[in-house]
This record gives sequence, structure tokens and C-alpha cells, in this order.
Amino acid sequence: MPTLLQYSSPAAAAFSSHSLQLIRSITSISPPPPCSLAALSLFCRRPSNPLTGNFLFSRMEGVLHCMFWAYSVVLITSTGTHSALCNDEDRPFTCPSLLISEFQSIAISEATSSNPVKRFWSGSGITRNKAMVEQLQSYGVIRSKRVAEVMEKIDRALFVPEGTPPYVDSPMPIGYNATISAPHMHATCLQLLEENLRPGMHALDIGSGTGYLTACFAMMVGPQGRAVGVEHIPELVESSVESIRKSAAAPLLKEGALSVHVGDGRLGWPEFAPYDAIHVGAAASEIPKALIDQLKPGGRMVIPVGNIFQDLKVVEKKMDCSVSIRTETSVRYVPLTSRDAQLRGS
Repeated sequence: MPTLLQYSSPAAAAFSSHSLQLIRSITSISPPPPCSLAALSLFCRRPSNPLTGNFLFSRMEGVLHCMFWAYSVVLITSTGTHSALCNDEDRPFTCPSLLISEFQSIAISEATSSNPVKRFWSGSGITRNKAMVEQLQSYGVIRSKRVAEVMEKIDRALFVPEGTPPYVDSPMPIGYNATISAPHMHATCLQLLEENLRPGMHALDIGSGTGYLTACFAMMVGPQGRAVGVEHIPELVESSVESIRKSAAAPLLKEGALSVHVGDGRLGWPEFAPYDAIHVGAAASEIPKALIDQLKPGGRMVIPVGNIFQDLKVVEKKMDCSVSIRTETSVRYVPLTSRDAQLRGS
């Protein structure tokens, strides 16, 4: 049975998306029906837009699932309604245990379908960085030769905690209530920013964490460009610099084309502004004005925005300094907050 508390398998991603669909459906019904049967039936429907981002909310997610399971059990036992839960073909389930079996079949069918959820793969069968990149290419996540090349050169294994399978397509905790993003999210952001990561350009990585994406940026902008990482946990800055020194980006760190700084990412890093590309690795409740100000005309920023429900936003500053914002996909990231709030886990 796939776990409910991480996005390491198609079924796990499906569970998380179903819970959000159920929340939305219940809160949108006014007045709610006596037993919210329609809302409960959504819980077992296959998601049309599965979440694909970072995940550090296992406690909250687990509690939500427990609440909804308990609700379904109480509903069935108190009303005698044994067909309250239905799948896509409206076949009735007589108890939650049969719904669990249905999710096991979803895990199999989604893994072989064209649904975007198949971008997730689980287990440790991939043991080489190049194989991980090839997997992302086969799923269409990586479409650019430049993105493939940089992800091959910067070995993810150098940037994950020791003993952690580095090539599994899942976000991983790195301590201090922070994560390193899943490989497909790194690839997605590199694809979105590729045209703004040309040699000689300036790139800013907010919430740089392990330094993986900062190193990728540096490789793409080259020695004539500038890649800057900002992270408010000093211990992560120190460990990220050590990881970069072991990577293919080490010469750029030594030459000064790549640097990582301790600071509040919400304020950006004015010293090397304006930036052609800005990446934010944590979800902001709203887009910080300082980051928009430090974005170069013609530049692009990728930032997750939202609290419970988050979207990856693509922010573009036109040559006349007007700003356009569009939504790329639904995601789940840790919050962009103060250092103290992050360490408290709030």
C-alpha cells in the first residue's frame, strides 16, 4: 500500500490531490447536503491536475486524511448508506477498505498512462545521475539540450543528505524544516528560466538550500555571468558551499561567478541586481515587491505563491517595466518565511 505522507509514488500524489479536491468540494457547497455524499465521492476520483511540488506538510496531510476517513466511516455506519463512495464508473464501495484497493489499482494504471502524475517514480532503481536525466527526458519534463547537459554535469547525489537515495523523484528533507526539491521540479524551473540563463546573465536563487539549483544556474550563465544563492539558515549555506566545491561548479565558486549568502530571501540580494532570472524555492503568500524591483526588464521570475493551495507563478517584466504574471502549475512548497518561523515549523 503506497504511503499517504510523501509524493514518492503515483498513488501518493493521487491521495494528496484527492484530499484537496474534497476540501474544495465541501467548502463550495452551501448549504451542505446532509451527508455530503457528492463531496465524498470526489475523494476516490482520479485527479486531473496532481500536485507536483515540494512537500513538508506530512503531519497536516495525515490529519486531513484521518478526518475524511473517519467522516466516511461515521457516515456509512450512522446512515446505513453502503454506496456513498463511488469510483469513476460509479461502482459502489461497501467500505473504506475496498476504496484502498481501488487506490492500489490507480497506482498501477496511472504509472502506465499519459497522465502527468507518471512523472513520479519511486524506489531506488535509478542509481546514476545520467539515468535520472534520461528518465526526465523520456517523460517530457526536460525538453532542452542545455537543461539536460547542466543536470548531467551537476550530480544531485552531492546535494542530498548522506544515505538518502539521490535520484528518486521526490523532495527530501535537508534539516531545519527545509527540503531539496524533487528532480522534476528542478528540471521544470530550469526549463522555464532557460532563456534567461544565457552566458553572461545574472541569476538569483532565493531559498537556495543545498545549493543544487544555484550551481546549475552558475553553469548556465558561465564565468562571465553571476549566480547568487540566498539562504537564511547559516548551516545550510555552509554545507551548500561544501557541496558546490565537490561539484562541476567548483571553479565558478572559486572565481567568484557563483556565491551563496546568508540573508532574508524576501529582500532579494541588491548587490548584484538587476537579475535576468530569479527562482524562489519556497511559497510566498504574495510576491515580494523587492524581488520584482530586482528583476531586470526582459527578465523572468519563477515563484510558488499561496498557502494551503499553491501555484507556480511565472513573472515577466517587460522592457517598459510593466509586469505580467501567469500560472504554470499547482505545487506544494515549504513557506517563504522568516528564519525563526521556519525553525519553529510555523
